[in-house]
Amino acid sequence: MAKVIERARAHYDVQEVEYGKVYRWKPESVVIECGCGERLELTASETICDRCGADRTTVVQKELTTRRLGDEILHPWRYDDTGDREDAGIPF
Repeated sequence: MAKVIERARAHYDVQEVEYGKVYRWKPESVVIECGCGERLELTASETICDRCGADRTTVVQKELTTRRLGDEILHPWRYDDTGDREDAGIPF
């Protein structure tokens, strides 16, 4: 039996780098405690416990729903409010 600990919506992690920002996609996920005691962060494409090999597809599918994500979540760079938009765009 698996116990659901936490759910996380799909989003971008933003990392500041020397010349701008890097956006890393994080898919929707669920943290569960497997019957073997292992805590796992599972996504729709990763559903197997590394420790005991149990297939947790049913739990993941039940907990993760397909939501229509808004443009601000899918394209956060369009909504950057730092005011640092001068010369923004695709370089030549």
